[in-house]
Amino acid sequence: MTIKKINYQGWEDSYILSNSQIEAIVVPEIGRIMQFRFQGGENTFWEDSQLYGKIPNLKSEEWNNFGGDKTWPAPQSEWEEITKISWPPPTTFDSVPLKIQIQNNEITLISEIDPFYGIRFYRQITLEANQPIMKVTTTFEKVKGDSQQVSVWTIAQLNEPVCVYAAIPQNSIFPQGYNQQSDELPANLKVDNGILSLKRDRNKAHKIGSDASTLLWLGETVAVRMDSPRIDKVIYPDNNSSAEIYTNYDPKAYVELEFLSPLKTLQVGEKMDLTVTYTLFKTTSENVETQVLKILER
Repeated sequence: MTIKKINYQGWEDSYILSNSQIEAIVVPEIGRIMQFRFQGGENTFWEDSQLYGKIPNLKSEEWNNFGGDKTWPAPQSEWEEITKISWPPPTTFDSVPLKIQIQNNEITLISEIDPFYGIRFYRQITLEANQPIMKVTTTFEKVKGDSQQVSVWTIAQLNEPVCVYAAIPQNSIFPQGYNQQSDELPANLKVDNGILSLKRDRNKAHKIGSDASTLLWLGETVAVRMDSPRIDKVIYPDNNSSAEIYTNYDPKAYVELEFLSPLKTLQVGEKMDLTVTYTLFKTTSENVETQVLKILER
């Protein structure tokens, strides 16, 4: 495995992690993992090309949605009470450069202390040797302030999919296998034999939550499976959701695959973390259903 400093899309201080099969690109200037792909293969993470090379503008009235993979504190419904604004996201988590530490073939992104949450976060990024697998462990550390109930929330923005899936557990806590988090459900939402599937609506945004431990993005030539095992007998944010899928409308054609940790009240000196495993698969246009069942190990 190698780590090399590169100029990525105008961000000069970027880094590429690679092994014999895959590569991941990390951009500390915008605090994100901006790409995950087979070497020479199809990009999977969505990026806004209009923001290439730019850094977050904290004075901008418009949210800078760079794309890639990031972390926010959950639940979002408490942002306004904690930060005094409901949108955009807390700047320390979304809109400031992060420090970087490189050690033993892994990269760790390190934030400043958020003034509202009193939390510093770390994102430890590694590739498994000779495997198409990336692991990201996101840690929240309570450094100062009053105790705070919070959940680690990771958001991966991916390009327009052929379809998106969630592996619903056999004994789901949700009668339909999901819970509705937007005004309307996706018109093409289906749950069949424990597999939830949906496609992006070009005209409206939609969001659902679930108790899945595995999400799947299916592209034209490659698929990304994301895994983060749900823990039993604990409470999660957003109506007890440990996994969420968001689909955006045109012209920004992306979907989000999201995982959340259990809610925990952090005292100063305490930490909590969430690990997500990202696995790449090569796909073909034939026998999509068979490929999905194989990837999801169903």
